[in-house]
Amino acid sequence: MAAPNGLANGVNGHANGTIEPKRFSDIPNVLDVTVNEGGDVEQVEIDLVELNDDPTELCILLENENVVKSTWMTIAFAYAKQHRTALAIDILQKARDAFSRAGAEEKLSILSALFWLNLCMCREAPRLRPDNTGPEVKTKEQWIQAATANLNDASRISPSYAPLFLARGVLYLLRASAITQTKSGAPDSAERTDALRQAAKCFDDSLRAYGGKNLMAMLGKARVQYSLGKYADALASYQKVLGQAPDMMDPDPRIGIGCCLWQLGYKEDAKNAWERALELCPDSKTANILLGLYHLNISSQYSTTSPEFAPIYKKAMVQYTQKAFKLDDKYPLSCATFGGYFLMRKAMAQVERLSRRSIDFTDVNAVASDGWYLLGRKEHYENEISKALEYYQRADTARGGEDRGYLPAKFGMAQIRIMMQDFEGAKLRLEKIIQQSKSTEALILLGSLYAEDVFAAQAANSKEDKSNELKKAISLLESVRSAWRDPKRKVSPDTAVLLNLARLYETDHPEKSLQCLHQVEQMELDEIPEEDRPDEPQAPDPTQENYDVAKEVYEEAKRAHLNALRENLPPQLLNNMGCFYYQQEKYAQARELFQSALNACVKVGDKDQSVDTDALVTTISYSLARTYEAEGMLDEAKKVYEGLLQRHGDYVDANIRLTYIKLRQSPQDEGPKAMSELYKAESTNLEVRALYGWFQRKAKKRTGNIHEDQEQRHYKHTLQHYDKHDRYSLTGMGNIYLAFAREMRRDTEQDKDKRRKMYQRAVEFFDKALQLDSKNAYAAQGIGIALIECNKDFNGAVQLFTKVRETMKDASVYINLGHVYCELRQYSRAIENYEAALAKDRARDATILACLGRVWLLKGKQEKSIQAMRTSLEYSQRVSATKLARGTKTNEIQALEVAPEQDHFKFNVAFVQIQIAQLIHVLPENVRSLEEVEAAAKGLDDAIEAFSAIAKSPNPPFPRQDIEARANMGRNTQRKQLDRAIQSQREYEEKNAAKLKEARERREAEIRQREEEKRQKEEAEAERQRQVQEERQKMQERDRELAAKRADEEKRVQDAEMTTDSETGERKKRQKKSRGGGGGGKRKKKGAESDSEGEAGSDSEAGGKGRRSRRRTTTSATPGGSDDDKPRKKKKRKLERKAPATKVQNSKYKSSEFVQSDDDSDLDDAAQAANESLAAKVHAAEEGGSPPPRPDAESGDEEAPTASRNRKRVVDDDDEDEDGGTAAPANNGGEADTPMGGLEDDEGHLDARVDVHGVI
Repeated sequence: MAAPNGLANGVNGHANGTIEPKRFSDIPNVLDVTVNEGGDVEQVEIDLVELNDDPTELCILLENENVVKSTWMTIAFAYAKQHRTALAIDILQKARDAFSRAGAEEKLSILSALFWLNLCMCREAPRLRPDNTGPEVKTKEQWIQAATANLNDASRISPSYAPLFLARGVLYLLRASAITQTKSGAPDSAERTDALRQAAKCFDDSLRAYGGKNLMAMLGKARVQYSLGKYADALASYQKVLGQAPDMMDPDPRIGIGCCLWQLGYKEDAKNAWERALELCPDSKTANILLGLYHLNISSQYSTTSPEFAPIYKKAMVQYTQKAFKLDDKYPLSCATFGGYFLMRKAMAQVERLSRRSIDFTDVNAVASDGWYLLGRKEHYENEISKALEYYQRADTARGGEDRGYLPAKFGMAQIRIMMQDFEGAKLRLEKIIQQSKSTEALILLGSLYAEDVFAAQAANSKEDKSNELKKAISLLESVRSAWRDPKRKVSPDTAVLLNLARLYETDHPEKSLQCLHQVEQMELDEIPEEDRPDEPQAPDPTQENYDVAKEVYEEAKRAHLNALRENLPPQLLNNMGCFYYQQEKYAQARELFQSALNACVKVGDKDQSVDTDALVTTISYSLARTYEAEGMLDEAKKVYEGLLQRHGDYVDANIRLTYIKLRQSPQDEGPKAMSELYKAESTNLEVRALYGWFQRKAKKRTGNIHEDQEQRHYKHTLQHYDKHDRYSLTGMGNIYLAFAREMRRDTEQDKDKRRKMYQRAVEFFDKALQLDSKNAYAAQGIGIALIECNKDFNGAVQLFTKVRETMKDASVYINLGHVYCELRQYSRAIENYEAALAKDRARDATILACLGRVWLLKGKQEKSIQAMRTSLEYSQRVSATKLARGTKTNEIQALEVAPEQDHFKFNVAFVQIQIAQLIHVLPENVRSLEEVEAAAKGLDDAIEAFSAIAKSPNPPFPRQDIEARANMGRNTQRKQLDRAIQSQREYEEKNAAKLKEARERREAEIRQREEEKRQKEEAEAERQRQVQEERQKMQERDRELAAKRADEEKRVQDAEMTTDSETGERKKRQKKSRGGGGGGKRKKKGAESDSEGEAGSDSEAGGKGRRSRRRTTTSATPGGSDDDKPRKKKKRKLERKAPATKVQNSKYKSSEFVQSDDDSDLDDAAQAANESLAAKVHAAEEGGSPPPRPDAESGDEEAPTASRNRKRVVDDDDEDEDGGTAAPANNGGEADTPMGGLEDDEGHLDARVDVHGVI
């Protein structure tokens, strides 16, 4: 097979896989120069391998001997071949002087060579003159100026000199590369674009001058297209060059092809192109460094902790970058790449050296930008902020700056701004970075800056609105979180982002905050080493016995395993998660987390002695004790608080909680003592004073004068002498004024005005508390209560308290909602809210119980429900029991006697009993029962006694005369009414007892009858199902029998068709025997208009021998079936020979066989008779006689022979002709011929027509 491009097999025509460079390949090792000395001509041999360091003598010799121009240039190129370009330039400059008076062509070639050598020196020269160097060291710009001067000199001699077009294009291209681009995504700057267009024009001129064969001009044009961003066009140009010169290596078009493919997104193809270039030239520094950058790009897609990262990074640095650096340690791209490696290794001296080289020796701004960026990173690491900022700015400017620039350098400048405390400047730069590229690092840093603004405002209790910063921070950090889920980006999650999000969500979205913490927890769990992981429990088998029990054990083991794993996590994380669960009232989960956090503190202390584990343990223990309190485990909470106080006696918060527990458990003895001790020790502590105010509100005696209220005096003293902005005291004062306003009289306008002023005073305290804390839901609720009670806007109150409930899940909110619903007479909803308040650790709150008693009483009166009244009585009595539990161990009456100040609770019980008595009296006799009436009478007696006792107490809840009047009414009126009600109810029930019994018996009989009918129906249905099942089984059995019969019949038929071979003795299928001498072909159809003909045949047995017959009818009806009842005309047959009557004649055509199926047994007798008659006709026709009459015809009653027939062939009624019984016209006007099986026609051929119609 021929190789592509007409080259031989091998690698692009090179069997060894490599291509030797052709540059300077035509320079000989020895050059002979003719020298004339004294008239003698001699040949002086000049060694072009071992060249002198000073070519001055050689130049004098060449000048004196007037050697040709080619000799000068050969010697100069020999020096250039050995990379002694400066000496080569000196030689050519002397040659230029020597040929100053020569022709234009010789001068042009020398100037052109000087131009290219100056450009070679430009590539190796530094951008800036290094320090401590003399003027002999030229910069790139100086060499470019020298090359430009040579080009201008040559252009003045001959502007159309063909090699100058290529020179001009390269010079324009070089100058364009030094011009930075200005805007990202926008066209390049006008100056750069103009330079590139001029370069493209020069390359086009060069191509025209050389007839399109100048490959260097084609490469230059491809480079221009690449610089303009036309990567597809540049790729086509590079491929065209490679197609015309596949062995071209210096420069290598494969490098350009790879770069174009990289920019077009085909990075694997780019790698293949560079690998091909490296295969052809293993010492290509460009191919090596580009492959190194490719593998570095691949490694950047993995985390540094990933196992895939290390081998790829090592291959990039060792196999490719290091080799490129060894080939040329001043190659800018290799220096910049190696500088990044040494920066990671913190080898700052090497970073400085390599970065300077990449800046000095490059003619590409992007590479210089990398060098400046490395210097900026180095100074940043060494905390040289000013230098780092300068180098970052230079790196950014080298790539265009402003809207374009270098994103890592911009990010570095933002970091420096943060270090300089210029946060606004940092935010501005980061915002621009995000507009250009969704950099994950920029998103994280900017989101963290906005988050810190929010956190700082929260810590300082600032009133400044930071909602905008909060939204920005959440949006930025959530976008980073979304990037983690994108598999293409391969960004590793960062716990710092999640922790910041958790803090941002903490106030408004605690569930999202907890979700972030759970994600951090999972990340931390995944990083636990295997040796620290406990054994995981095994899931139970679902098929095993007691699976439910085993599953519960497994779930418990899973929780224990998770808690054991959590002990390896940071305790701060576990504590925060526990706090969120505590706020969600999921106390069991919070308790588990706090306990795991305590165990984690022990492990942290063992691993790192510098961690302050005591502070962690103290904080987490306090949180655990609060959880015990919420769960009602007060004894466990007391133990934790006492342990904390033993270790830290000055822990006031723990002492406050311990005192609160004692007040709840022992409000009469231990609690007040503990409160007194705490208040004496920490009377200046505002939290202690708040608890003391709460204690006074629970223990104080009711008074009608607000100024005599002990709680009010305490709050007033706190505000005057300790902190006038104490929010608890302000809210407490508002609640006191609110309570007094609610109890004030409203009889006169003066009373109403005083009451209104009291409400206004309460609102003032609440408003001041809200000014200090805009999220104080208690103060907002107080204002709502005051406005609602003044304006009676209960519908608006529902909306207000519902909003407050979303913020504050306190029992007071539910109590207020219950009050409002009670005023709206929505008693069911009121009960729901009171019950919710009671469930929030207020199960023994007498106020809520009293409210429940009241609302059930109102519900009972509205619905006239005795059951609701009883529930009201139960709650009212529960209040008394609650007071008993707080006081003594005696019964309820004794509790009320020892607590005379609680007469209003006793009054409530009596009042409910009075209401029950009134309701029972008015209820119809068919609704109430005798037991209920007697119970109401007993309750009425208790109420009368209670009212009498309350009226004699020193501080009755209502005027004595009113209470005594109610007691007298109960004693004189209601008691008599109930006595009469008891008598009438007893008579009613005795009178209706028989009717009730009869109705009950009738009802029971109806129930029994329905059950009996249901049972009978079920039995009948069961019987029907059984019969259906039996019938189905019988049908299946019958089907099986019929299937067996069919199988036997088919087997018998198959056996009948088989015979025994006389030669082999094997069974084989019976062969058909041919008749007559010839053809056996089919005859033509007689008459084109003849109707279909019926055919019937059957096998009959006579005398024990089988017989086959075939009959062809030409009529459509049996005799006697036509309209005119004409006798059937005999058919003539022409026979050549006739077999003996005793010989069995086998027909050439087998008659159709009929196997009778199950459905055939249902044929009626008439059809059977017709079939038998037809068979008789066939038999008679074979014997030559006329067929016998049909069994059902009038002319006779002969019976068709059927005894010897075991299979029948039936002709259907459809065999009749459509003409109504007339014979079909004979062929060619002759008689109708009915050939039979086994007979021959007039010509001695068997009839081959077989017309079958209606065979059953």
